[in-house]
Amino acid sequence: MSAGRKTSPKPTSRERTLLDRLERGAERRSWGIEQKLKPTRTEIDPASFRDPSGFVFRGPDGLVYRQVNKLYESNYRRLMDSGLYEELTEAGLMVSHEEVDSPADDSCRILRPHQMEFISYPYEWSFSMYKDAALATLDVQRRAMRRGMTLKDASSYNIQFDRGKPVFIDTLSFEEYVPGSPWVAYGQFCSHFLAPIALMSFTDIRLQRLMETFIDGVPLDLAARLLPRKARLRPGLVMHLFLHAWMQRKYSDTSAEDTKPAKKPMVNETGVRALADTLSSLVKRFNWKPAGTEWADYYATSSYDTDAIEEKKRIVGEFIERTSPATVWDLGANTGLFSTIAAQKGARTIAFDIDPACVEICYSDAKRQGEKNLLALRSDLTNPSPGIGWAHSERKSFVDRGPADLVMMLALIHHLSIANNLPLVQVAEFAKLLCSWLIIEWVPKDDPQVRRLLRNRVDIFDAYTQESFEVEFGRFFTVADSRPVGSDGRVLYLLEGKG
Repeated sequence: MSAGRKTSPKPTSRERTLLDRLERGAERRSWGIEQKLKPTRTEIDPASFRDPSGFVFRGPDGLVYRQVNKLYESNYRRLMDSGLYEELTEAGLMVSHEEVDSPADDSCRILRPHQMEFISYPYEWSFSMYKDAALATLDVQRRAMRRGMTLKDASSYNIQFDRGKPVFIDTLSFEEYVPGSPWVAYGQFCSHFLAPIALMSFTDIRLQRLMETFIDGVPLDLAARLLPRKARLRPGLVMHLFLHAWMQRKYSDTSAEDTKPAKKPMVNETGVRALADTLSSLVKRFNWKPAGTEWADYYATSSYDTDAIEEKKRIVGEFIERTSPATVWDLGANTGLFSTIAAQKGARTIAFDIDPACVEICYSDAKRQGEKNLLALRSDLTNPSPGIGWAHSERKSFVDRGPADLVMMLALIHHLSIANNLPLVQVAEFAKLLCSWLIIEWVPKDDPQVRRLLRNRVDIFDAYTQESFEVEFGRFFTVADSRPVGSDGRVLYLLEGKG
């Protein structure tokens, strides 16, 4: 071989492709007016494919964008020019956006909306959250009608909770109202909002989980069967749910041969405008009181005394300040006592709990106190929200919406390992999926709460020891700090994820 200058081998076709991508990426300053990039199918949000008016996608900068297709251009311009967009965003009812030049041949606009901090779903909301989301949707429809527009979609998935308030996020759900036409989204509102709220209020709060099974809304005939007789004493429910369900059954049973081409119904415009008011009055009358559950008054019945709780709050606060997280997930948050500490320190905090009463109290307290950094959601950690919908991807799973900077698991390990027979190593591995930092409380077997769990079952938990806890969690985390708390042997650990 010659001792002269070495030559590099020619890149393979795969390497050339990667190099081309890197070079194109280096030329992109930001996703803005300067860029003329056509979004690829791989960028489209998996929950955004049903509406021909446009879709949501994630840009190369990691931000979420919405493409407005030319098909929707006239309605989009009407939304903006009528003053409706300005009215809704100033009222905090709809997500705001910035316009970006269109990079695709079939689009008229690319919008960069205000970025949602966390996407939640109706089957995770508290009762009051569900009501607030319904009322916000009706308020949007009411204001749209006053501006000559109407909602063509009234899906509960069009609402997100941002900074403590329900916000309508689907900019492409508006269309010009045609005088004499009915509200096309009325049926969807009834199945997505009215039916679930009525079932939660009259029958059982847990029937909210039906929305996890019926992703397109609870069937009205099913809701009518599940509601008790006393629900028929409420005239609004008779009209908008029971009779509505009967009409759906009647027309679904009519064969095509027995029907003539249907004439387009003419509806009194005043009645359409009043419909949102009628439904709002009905929704406001539904109630559910968070009482009679085991965990809603946990701190009043637990083994912690006042001094120990204050000590625990102080240590948790110190650990949060030490890690400076932007996002915190509090798993098994109860009524949000410690979630509130994280929120008040500026972290965007989500308080997850299995008990609907705890979630209701946490949301109501945060709403009353104006705490904008705290979101309360229902979640069963032993059966967390899965990926559902088309291709299991329309609604993301619990894990896929992480990770958080910091996760708190306070007074939880014994419920997972003893009440639910989960090995410590599996709890540790799951925690590592969710966070970089972990605040976890060790609860020994002789703690009163653990003894209560073991009262009516055989103790098969020889591996449930503090030594085993440190070994198994040590596979995925290193101990940054640990502090005893109270007099029953409980210990608060601050753990940092490995790798």
